Amino acid sequence: MAIGLLGRKVGMTQIFDESGNVVPVTVIEAGPCHVLQLRTKQRDGYEAVQLGYRDKPRRLASRSQRGHVAKLDSKRSKSRAKAGVEIPAKAGCEPQRFIREFRGSFEGVSVGQTLDVSQFADVKRVDVVGTTKGRGTTGVMVRHNFHGQRASHGVKKVHRHAGSIGQSQFPGHVPKGRRMGGQYGNQRSTMRNVKVVRVDVENHLLLIYGAVPGPNGGYVMIKETNKL
Repeated sequence: MAIGLLGRKVGMTQIFDESGNVVPVTVIEAGPCHVLQLRTKQRDGYEAVQLGYRDKPRRLASRSQRGHVAKLDSKRSKSRAKAGVEIPAKAGCEPQRFIREFRGSFEGVSVGQTLDVSQFADVKRVDVVGTTKGRGTTGVMVRHNFHGQRASHGVKKVHRHAGSIGQSQFPGHVPKGRRMGGQYGNQRSTMRNVKVVRVDVENHLLLIYGAVPGPNGGYVMIKETNKL
């Protein structure tokens, strides 16, 4: 099973299949990704592979971010080494802008290894995780597709309001989960079981059927789907 990749949404376009039909696709720049850490049950309590995507200039990275990917000499590291504490291996790359973990046990993976889009060459469908576009604070008609109240006589200046939100004496409070106005978007969203249309290994591009959450330039996670 493929480990997964981190990428960046380039935008949407359309291509033609072998039959001449138009296929809407989302172009994702997937990888190359550096393997930064390997989580183990003995040390961390779970198994996972931590990947990093896109180099971050050292002048913009903090010391902790630089020490996450490369070995830095410090009093703490010297004292730990002197005490016999095993220091985890470092990837030896530049600080990364986007870092995420993929849960599971994967064989043949080592810290410092580089993964590219070629691992999806034989994968038919994937899951894409992204962050939806943030649209600020909106009302119930935009956020939850409410149809609003009537525009007839007797309805005064409440045409776009939500209406009643609870009962009278019983239960005497607003039910939990009641749909109201508030922040719309800027939430984690997963597109399950999406078809892989084309894999361009040379340009590190992955063409996914349909839409992908997030704006152009937004970071996404791509992994092989477990949904049959």
